[in-house]
This record gives sequence, structure tokens and C-alpha cells, in this order.
Amino acid sequence: MNKTFALISLGCAKNLINSEQMLYLLDEAGYSLVPSPDGADLVIINTCGFIDDAKSEAIDTILEAAELKKAGKLGAIIVTGCLAERYKDSIIDELPEIDAILGVGSYADIVEAADAVCIGSKLDLFRDKNADIDEIPRVITTGPGWAYLKIAEGCNNYCAFCAIPYIRGRYRSRKMEDILDEAAELAASGVKELIVIAQDITRYGTDIYSRRSLAKLCRELSKIEGIEWIRLHYLYPEAFDEELINEIAENEKIVKYLDIPIQHINNSILKKMNRRGTGDDIRALFTKLRERIPGLVLRTSLITGLPGEGEDEFEELCAFLREYRIERAGVFPFSPEEGTPAAEMEHVDGDEARRRADLIMQIQAPIMDDFCSSFIGKTTKVLCEYYDDESECLVGRSYADSPDIDGAVFFKGNCAEGEMTDVIITGAEDGYLTGEQLC
Repeated sequence: MNKTFALISLGCAKNLINSEQMLYLLDEAGYSLVPSPDGADLVIINTCGFIDDAKSEAIDTILEAAELKKAGKLGAIIVTGCLAERYKDSIIDELPEIDAILGVGSYADIVEAADAVCIGSKLDLFRDKNADIDEIPRVITTGPGWAYLKIAEGCNNYCAFCAIPYIRGRYRSRKMEDILDEAAELAASGVKELIVIAQDITRYGTDIYSRRSLAKLCRELSKIEGIEWIRLHYLYPEAFDEELINEIAENEKIVKYLDIPIQHINNSILKKMNRRGTGDDIRALFTKLRERIPGLVLRTSLITGLPGEGEDEFEELCAFLREYRIERAGVFPFSPEEGTPAAEMEHVDGDEARRRADLIMQIQAPIMDDFCSSFIGKTTKVLCEYYDDESECLVGRSYADSPDIDGAVFFKGNCAEGEMTDVIITGAEDGYLTGEQLC
């Protein structure tokens, strides 16, 4: 009888891809996926360990699995991912219910770990997190019609507030031919939108080709039949060059939506956080991008309460947002991450950081509402994702919406899930658009 497993994937899209790779390996080995740990032979919990909230979620998920195991409703627990890597010296001692633990360099060993725990053995595997990326097929769990495409692993930026380089290792680009082969397979399976991701996609190729190669990669991806949208996530502001800007502006398949995390705008804070460039550099880049790319939607990430942020620095950030009217923004209160330089720096308390984050969202709310309202009366292409029974509408995304973090378009029509169609927008409310499919 085949062994059964459940898989819980926490954290970011990059983590999800590792989960999809483990799904493939376990399926090939004869394991059967079940929807819940309750009654399974084992559960795999692929954790995030980036900020306190993510760590708490991961630990709570492990403890819930431990209760099932204690009650005889679950066989074994395997923990993988960033929390496992970050706390490899203590996690087994603190959570003895775990049967196997794999670091971020050991996803390819998931079958060995599953085989071991199914016969009652304990296992921990922490291979080199700086090794070349394992090229493992995936079971796509997103869509319909879209998928993530990871082009690199790790990070060399060492921002003072961020633990990712310590957890995920140095920056390693995948070979372009491997990325293109995977993208072609995704297109053949019906994927129309590729969401290109890495911790930093702007530095793609610098390690293996000795030059920034994202523009070239986008040109090659756009040649793949069936791919209609290429969405770029996590572009660092100081790493833009003219070749990349031209490619984004001129390549019709690259959606005019750029995710550029700036974190702050104040010069002294940026320097203290080891961010390259200045606030004026960011302002100049955003101005240039808007001039060169009509209809551009900018998304960014911001952190309130960073070390060095007093009232004046915070007001500078607020003034920047009022002036530049960024269409999409996520804001997070500063979380001092142990082992990072910023954790040792003086900063405001958590309540004040959260208060400032709330104030940022109050500034952003009308900006985003005005942007959504600008679609009314216009026709936009929408990738249809599913039918919503409650609203009796199809639901999809425009070029201005990235999955899970932005809004959606609710529309009447007969479009198939995973297909693209033109929708005339008739209304906007709370970040969501409504409309009707054009026949």
C-alpha cells in the first residue's frame, strides 16, 4: 500500500517552488498526496523563517502536527525550509516531535527523508546551501494559466535588516537554457503568464555570465509560443540599466508592472541599512520609468520603524508617497532579526512601528482607489482564474494585479479558466474591479 503524505507550504513564492519540487519527487517515488495531515503517514512542513510572524506561524503549524501525532492520527513530521535552516542547531531539541529536518540545500533528499521516517528512523540533512541549484521538475500548484518561474537562488545584497543571505546562501543564477526549457514546458501545459521571481532578479547572470542578463532572458522568454505575459518581481532600484529599461518598455509581453522594493526613501536610513543608492536615485529612477513606460504600475515594499527613523524621516517617507503616488505598496513594521546588524541598532518600539505602518496605508488607500477608478470605462485584458459562486462572476487579474497581493477583476462572461479575454470595466471598489467580457 502506498504511503500517504500531506504538504504544508508556508512563506513566499520561492518557497512554494521548492514545495512543488518535493511534490514531484514524492509522486515519482510512489507516495500519495492527501489534503490533510489528519490520517496521513507523514506531513512535510516547508517553513518560512524570515520575520517573527512567519516564524510563529511555522512553529504553530509544527505544534498542531505534533498534537495529531500524539493522538495517533499522524505518522511522522518532516520540517524543511528557512526555519529549519536558520535554527538547525536547536530546532530538534526544542521540538522533539519532529522526525526529520532538511535544510534549504536538501530539498532533493525528500524521498530519503520520507523513507526513513516511515520506518521509524530520525534524520537530519543540511547540504551546502551555496551549492549549484538542483534542477528538479515541479508539480504546478498555482494557476490556472499562470506559474512562478524562479531564475536564481540566494542573495548577495546583505541589507542590514534581512536574514535571507544567511539562510539561503550566496546568489546563484540558474542557467538560461534550463530556465527556457522549464518555461517552454509550462507554456505547453497551458501557462500564459510567467511570474519571474528570485530574491533579486536584476542581478540575474552576474555570477555565471559576468553581466546582468535579465533583459536577454526576457527577450528569449517572449519568443516562447503561448506565453502572453511576463511579470517581473523583486527588481532592485540600483541595478536597473538602460538595456533593461528599454526591454521592459519595448517588449509587449512584459507586463507594465514592476515590483521594486525600496524599503525607505531617507538617505541616512538607506545607508545605515546597507542599501545601495540614495533617495534621490530612487526618485530619479521612478521618474524615468514612468516617462519611458506609459501605463506603468509600480509596486514597492516599505518598512516603518527602521533604525534611524524618527518623525522627520518618517514624514519624508510619507511626503514621497503622496508625491509619487505608487499604485501598489506593501508596508511592514520593522522586525529585528537576530543575527542581522539592524537587530543591534536602536529603533522605535513595535507599537510605534505598527502605528506608522497604519499611517502609511491610510496614505496609500486613496491613491490605490484613484488608480482603480481610472480603469472605469476602459477595456483591459484579464486572465480568468475561477468562477465565484457568491458573486456569480468570473474572477481574474489584469496586468495591474499580481496574484495574492493585489486586487482582482470580477466580470460577467463565458471565458474559460486559464484563458485571457478583454473586459470593459464598469466599477471599482476596495481595490477590486467589476466589468463585462467583450464578445
